Amino acid sequence: MKTLITLLSLLASAALLHAQADPTSRSWNQPVEPYRIVGNLYYVGASDITSYLITTPEGHILLDGGFVETAPIIEASIKKLGFKLEDVKILLSSHAHFDHVGGLAELKRVTGAKFAAMDRDAPLLARGGKGDFLFGDKDPFPPIQADRILHDGDTVTLGGTTLTAHLTPGHTMGNTTWTMKAKEGDRTYDVVFAASTTVLPGVRLTNNPKYPEIAEDYAKTFRVLKSLPCDVFLGSHASFFDGLGKADRLRKGAKENPFVDPQGYKDYVARGERKYLEQVRAERAKP
Repeated sequence: MKTLITLLSLLASAALLHAQADPTSRSWNQPVEPYRIVGNLYYVGASDITSYLITTPEGHILLDGGFVETAPIIEASIKKLGFKLEDVKILLSSHAHFDHVGGLAELKRVTGAKFAAMDRDAPLLARGGKGDFLFGDKDPFPPIQADRILHDGDTVTLGGTTLTAHLTPGHTMGNTTWTMKAKEGDRTYDVVFAASTTVLPGVRLTNNPKYPEIAEDYAKTFRVLKSLPCDVFLGSHASFFDGLGKADRLRKGAKENPFVDPQGYKDYVARGERKYLEQVRAERAKP
């Protein structure tokens, strides 16, 4: 057992050093003050790598775990807000990349929560990122086995709050956009945690033998995203929705909640679709 624990610690340390060696990763992973976004929804992530806590009377839901090195930031933020780690009952993910799920295994260990994941990402999560269609074995993370396998349209409910999983593939095969309703006063807000629409460098959208249906999957994603009602626009990177700027305005006492941004959501989806279509046209134009 002691040998196994030592081995796991070494593996976690290797992943941590990998993230720390990358200046971009370090800039994404700076600690920030946690805060309430709206209703029972809180931000507990880092400067750009997001993590969300949804609180309920029967325990809490945590969406995304950041890098391996983000887990302590998330844990500290949950405690700073006055909540207990052991009250986190469910862990969720947006997509199986090391900067969003690297900390989930540790968070699962310290909370004892059950982990639910989209069916098309679950095998990659269980392999710790190895065999990714783009990265191969280059960007591993501590593996995490799903306690529940989700499918497009499935829901996760705890303490009167329900989140719905929408399969929005392309960025990863199981890329998941989550939606929920948040109540504040006499208003109910449609919240969208928009999954990434980014086409990463090196990804081909046409003639891609490792992911033949990727172009069609992206097209599906944009159809789904455009169909979702959105008041509160969030995502897996704070830069997608100007998270730092909105948080600053919120702390300074903005009269209107800056996270209520339906137009920002529409603009985000439109930008992503435009870039996707431009790349498809450029690839098809080449012999």
